[in-house]
Amino acid sequence: MLADNISVKDARKLVLVSQGLHKTNAFGSGAQGILKTLQQLSYIQIDTISVVERAHHHSWWNRVNNYSADLLAKLIEEKHVFEYWSHAAAYLPMADYRYSLHRKQAIAGGETHWHGKDDKLTQQILQRIRTEGPLQAKDFEREGGAKATGWWDWKPAKKALEQLFMEGELMAVKRQGFQKVYDLTENVIPAGIDTTTPTEEEFYRYLIQRCLQANGLATASEIAYLRKGIKSKIQTQCLTMLENGELRLLTCQDLQYYALPQAQELLNKKIKRSQVKILSPFDNLLIQRKRMQRLFGFDYQIECYVPEAKRQYGYFSLPLLWGGEFAGRMDAKIERKTGLLLIQHLHIETPKVAAFIEDLLPTLREFLLFNQGRNILLKRLSAPYASSDQSVKAGRQVIENLII
Repeated sequence: MLADNISVKDARKLVLVSQGLHKTNAFGSGAQGILKTLQQLSYIQIDTISVVERAHHHSWWNRVNNYSADLLAKLIEEKHVFEYWSHAAAYLPMADYRYSLHRKQAIAGGETHWHGKDDKLTQQILQRIRTEGPLQAKDFEREGGAKATGWWDWKPAKKALEQLFMEGELMAVKRQGFQKVYDLTENVIPAGIDTTTPTEEEFYRYLIQRCLQANGLATASEIAYLRKGIKSKIQTQCLTMLENGELRLLTCQDLQYYALPQAQELLNKKIKRSQVKILSPFDNLLIQRKRMQRLFGFDYQIECYVPEAKRQYGYFSLPLLWGGEFAGRMDAKIERKTGLLLIQHLHIETPKVAAFIEDLLPTLREFLLFNQGRNILLKRLSAPYASSDQSVKAGRQVIENLII
């Protein structure tokens, strides 16, 4: 079947519109905006790093006006959102619960063990939760803080809780201090939610449709990302859907992508060119690094896992999306006691330094408020493609004026 050619510019546009990053408030505001974003993207990744606001809050903040952690907590409490595993720890729409069952059943069946099983410990944990209600890992700590080799030792209990969580016996009803609070799944799933296990075909169709809905276009490898042994089955299902008119084929840079039929409609939407988005390293847009390099020419690596001496941009550099292109990255840290947002390195990758900084400023102010900060301190600014050192100095002065 012949594929329609698509330019790199249009491919980027299709991706950004699908991701809701083409304008402000693409999915609405408040609680409804949070839910609509999650339904569109299918998941939002959770991460433990907190040098600035955590990844899940950061990803929603970029897409939803009036976003707050309290609104998300309420949606979890009201059982519209649940926590499980996508390609990593994530929040997912409760309406999609049944599509988490394949992984849960594989782990419970022994195909993939998360932490291994201790049957005695498992039964004791389940009995305590049945009797006492939702519990955290710390509720299983040994009194007095002494080390122990028995089942009540914290580490074995935590592993058992996570094993039960991954198998689907337990769910997280909320987080306290970023620690999960576990309850029996039967107490968490709301009435009316489909809990039947999807057929293999249903599951693959779900993965394909959700990936293309969220990303605009994708290869079979990208759809199967980090799911072992399913690439060929995804490819077969894509071909079937293509023949049925449920998908279309697009060619960009000599590579073929699948897309949904409504892709052309999305290309009619406009990207706000003066808008800068400060993205989380774990934003849905950025998860597949090779894809970002191929489509956007943006070579990105999070350097918190790189030895300090080998870091080029900084410990936690945040990608800066300017209209339809990446224009730099910003290594930032919020000092919560003082309210100081420390920009340790602002690296600008466009020669249009002055114009970029002008568009960055309003977003930077909002980012400061989002992180509950009061002041900004810029330590280093680099712009290797700037036409002159004078433009870099002028850019620094503009930011320092913002600081004052």
